[in-house]
Amino acid sequence: MTFSTLNVSILRRDLPASFVVFLVAIPLSLGIAVASGAPIAAGLIAAIVGGIVAGLLGGSPLQVSGPAAGLTVIVASLVQTYGWRATCTITALAGLLQLALGAAKVARTALAVSPAVVHGMLAGVGVVLVLAQAHVVLGGRPQHSPLSNVRELPGQLISSHSHTVMLGLLTIAVLLAWERLPKGLSPTALHWIPAPLPAIAIATLTSWALGWETPRVDLPDTLLGDWHAPALPHGRLPEIVGAVVSVAVVAAVESLLCSVAIDRARPQGVPRADLDRELLGQGAANAASGLLGGLPIAGVIVRSTANVAAGARSRASTVMHGFWVLVLALSCGPVIEQVPLAALAALLVVLGVKMIDTARVRDLRHHREAPAYFATLIGVVLLGLGEGVLLGIGISAVMALRRLTRLSVRVEQALPVPIQAMPGSPGPAGQWHVIVEGTLTFLGVPKVTKVLQQVPARTSVDLDLNVDFMDHAAFEAIHEWRVAHERQGGRVDIDEVHEGWYERAVTGDMSPPRKSSPSARWWAPWANRRRRHEELDAPDVSPSALLLAGVREYHGRTARLVKPIMAELAFEQKPEHLFITCVDSRVVPNIITASGPGDLFINRNVGNLVPRFGSRTHDDSVAATVEYATNVLDIRTITICGHSNCGAMAALLAGGTEIDHLPALSRWLKHGNHSLARFLATEPEEGVPPLTRLCQINVIQQLDNLLTYPWLRNRVEAGKLELVGLYLDLESAEVNILDRSTQSFVPVPDEAPGDTDNTRALT
Repeated sequence: MTFSTLNVSILRRDLPASFVVFLVAIPLSLGIAVASGAPIAAGLIAAIVGGIVAGLLGGSPLQVSGPAAGLTVIVASLVQTYGWRATCTITALAGLLQLALGAAKVARTALAVSPAVVHGMLAGVGVVLVLAQAHVVLGGRPQHSPLSNVRELPGQLISSHSHTVMLGLLTIAVLLAWERLPKGLSPTALHWIPAPLPAIAIATLTSWALGWETPRVDLPDTLLGDWHAPALPHGRLPEIVGAVVSVAVVAAVESLLCSVAIDRARPQGVPRADLDRELLGQGAANAASGLLGGLPIAGVIVRSTANVAAGARSRASTVMHGFWVLVLALSCGPVIEQVPLAALAALLVVLGVKMIDTARVRDLRHHREAPAYFATLIGVVLLGLGEGVLLGIGISAVMALRRLTRLSVRVEQALPVPIQAMPGSPGPAGQWHVIVEGTLTFLGVPKVTKVLQQVPARTSVDLDLNVDFMDHAAFEAIHEWRVAHERQGGRVDIDEVHEGWYERAVTGDMSPPRKSSPSARWWAPWANRRRRHEELDAPDVSPSALLLAGVREYHGRTARLVKPIMAELAFEQKPEHLFITCVDSRVVPNIITASGPGDLFINRNVGNLVPRFGSRTHDDSVAATVEYATNVLDIRTITICGHSNCGAMAALLAGGTEIDHLPALSRWLKHGNHSLARFLATEPEEGVPPLTRLCQINVIQQLDNLLTYPWLRNRVEAGKLELVGLYLDLESAEVNILDRSTQSFVPVPDEAPGDTDNTRALT
């Protein structure tokens, strides 16, 4: 980007965005200062320093920093305990701590805190904020604790000041109404004005016009007119250190989470966020803010979102917004002093309610993290911010430990009909199936042994160990049960679906875990897999029984694993490739491409043929698939995959005499005549059997057949569609790719597809 282009971008995008952020920042900064019990000027200083210092030095170009509502509870407590000047010192020290953490490059570590705890903390702060500022809206003063605020609220309602209450309610009404303005009925410009500005402006004008007596903002004569050097806090050293760490960590986590959220929404061309640099920028801003008498600073999601929505493209918007706040603070003090405190309190009440995000609770319940959220929320309200966060982290740790040791054990009698008792074993016999899934440690031993004891003696047991870890206590419990069961005349067959924990313990092999035998894998044919059910061993088992046995195995092993993926795909598919291949049962597209549900849009037909455009033997089945894939699904790649020993190609070589009795197949194979003609027109290759050569030539011809469709050729020539040829050699199980320049199939290269010429569009 040239210098002139950069200037145009700043003037066209960042300058207007900076005004929008400035309009959001002014009322919020004033309100947060009031709620924190700090001087009003402290909020403006923090907004200026956050915009300029964090904007210039931070690693997230579009993030806007300033006084944050999430820190109000901490700051209010510090002001009450140590006084304002000492709180400024704590803020500066917290900034130095953030600088040290940023230099140590531990920014990512802060993100290890569970989002449930972070959002629970913000919700708790929201509750505390609402309870405290409700008293200001009613014309009173907030108490020292949330519980005191709740107790005093009824009395405050009885003795409320009418003018103050009316201004607060008017501010709330404007805030709610402004956000609900219909876009089609209101001027477009109104939607660029953030709701807090008109809400505060209307309340201020109403109070001034009607001459209402109500507490208002009190600014010093100059922004730093009553500035004093920060003072050392007096108190116990561990408590002071804890205060510094609390401010530093909470501000850092909130800033980094905000940075990650804004990074996901950044427009194209904006560089990714550097979290370590962002932490350094936040540290420098907090150190400067503390020294100048400002509030603690953090990245703020409300201002940052407004910045992105207003079209910002660089950090210039953030920096300029800080300059606008500075200009306003130096030149418009008398105007700011007309703002009623009740209006700012009402603004914070609405902001506090928004911090209690019910949608977030639904998401956390879906992921079973709601207990940590509510524990943190209640802890912040009843115990304090630090204690509530520690409580939430503790609950999260317990829940994580519980998940890591989660174990599922179920038992079922595998056969719907009884089997013959084993020779020499009087009494009951049968086939039982026990499935153990999860992490098998000593904590799960009682659960496993309880289930295994339900299995009758003298029975055959298939024990599936689908576990990612097994400790020695668990091994001993299972092994002792196995030995006892076999001693009583039973039989135990242990199948380890993943790593061979039991096998290694039995053999004493302490080498790293190895994967279980390929013969037990899901992708092996039915005939080659280990028989887990007697119904598969029966000589007269019907094909449908084999199919249903496979479905039952899918339900038992695979369905639960693919369920989350299938749930996402249930109402919409977004495949990236159209894969045209043969109906041959030996060709399994998802195996040879290592793909899963939703990846491939597949068309299978005899001989992987594509009828040419306007063919005399009319057939629209393949064309319909290609048409839907390209025009509806917007697929960008079409692959033709042939294979060795193709029966369709063998029939073409034989002249079709072997399939005369199959009229439909004979008609279909006429679409392969162009492949046969191409085969006859090319020279034989030494050492390459004729059938192999025809199978490969057929892939090349079908790619050419695709280009006979005018609309498809246009997409290929425009670079909107890529055509790829693959050839599967069944004997070696290897896939080769067509090199169009040499008209030959070559091994798939080890490099990424974008780094090789072999996967370029075959045009």
